[in-house]
Amino acid sequence: MDVFSSLHLTMGVRMIKKFGIFSVLVVMSVYLLGLLSVKEIYTEIVIEAPASVVWNHLVDFKSYPSWNPFVRRIDGIATEGESLKIVVQPLNENPMIFEPVLLTVDKDAEMKWLGRLLMPGIFDGEHSFELMRLSATRVKFVQKESFRGFLAFLLWDTVEPGTKKGFRAMNRSLKHISESSVSNRDV
Repeated sequence: MDVFSSLHLTMGVRMIKKFGIFSVLVVMSVYLLGLLSVKEIYTEIVIEAPASVVWNHLVDFKSYPSWNPFVRRIDGIATEGESLKIVVQPLNENPMIFEPVLLTVDKDAEMKWLGRLLMPGIFDGEHSFELMRLSATRVKFVQKESFRGFLAFLLWDTVEPGTKKGFRAMNRSLKHISESSVSNRDV
């Protein structure tokens, strides 16, 4: 048995002695339930613009404060494996800061990141932006996030409404800025 496993075993025995087996089982059950249950927010909007135009707005993080009502700021670059610093602010709520890692950056198609609170299983969020080409000048933009972890399970009713409103507000703003970019080019 390695030192790490021995330490966890010792801590587990101490917890049982201090709090009782029932309390430890309740805590472990809530933790496992959070790991096994997935909560998802899904939104979509059709944008009358080429995928490349929409994509350019999505990866131009420096412009987010000027058009994005939900994701107020992203520090970092759109490269797989890159750590980002993201400030989101649901409508009429305080800003929250996350530091996720980019999992996928597929030009003109998908960007996905994974954020965690402290360690896996507490509160994990996998957020994605997907561009589905409907034609050369039209895309369906899908924004979704899958939440796991016992805090996601416990706080879902608090997290979901404001986050979904924020996604929808961002989607509308992305549609507006993308379609305006295309119509300005046509003039």
